[in-house]
Amino acid sequence: MVGALKFRRLLPVAEVMAERIHWLVPDHLLGGAVVSVPAAPARRRRRGFDPAGELAAALASRLGTEPVPCLARRGSGHQVGRRRAERIGHPPQIESIAETPRSVLLIDDVLTTGATLTACAAALRSAGAKRVVALTFTRRV
Repeated sequence: MVGALKFRRLLPVAEVMAERIHWLVPDHLLGGAVVSVPAAPARRRRRGFDPAGELAAALASRLGTEPVPCLARRGSGHQVGRRRAERIGHPPQIESIAETPRSVLLIDDVLTTGATLTACAAALRSAGAKRVVALTFTRRV
């Protein structure tokens, strides 16, 4: 499903992914403002959309809310194709660009090393978030 969303631009797949997350994740973890892990600017321009953003929007809709766009990724580097040590040692540069909610549900499509989620959570906490729960659709092993 992730491949269909990311590489074949089948945006309705995000709805199915969000439905599965909503069905499987306990309610106590689904509280807070929905924030997506931001895509690298060059990748977003090339694709014309942000897969994690689509997933976050679909999940937010199921939760009766709107996603909160409060994070941005700086630089053009990406994680795909980098070795694990590089990903962890040089995580993406993430910063808060808007008012950050106190409780955040951080959404991404795939968890690989956790470097991107860690960078996002650190940016959110630095900007005032007290609770950050990260959810991904799948994990790459």
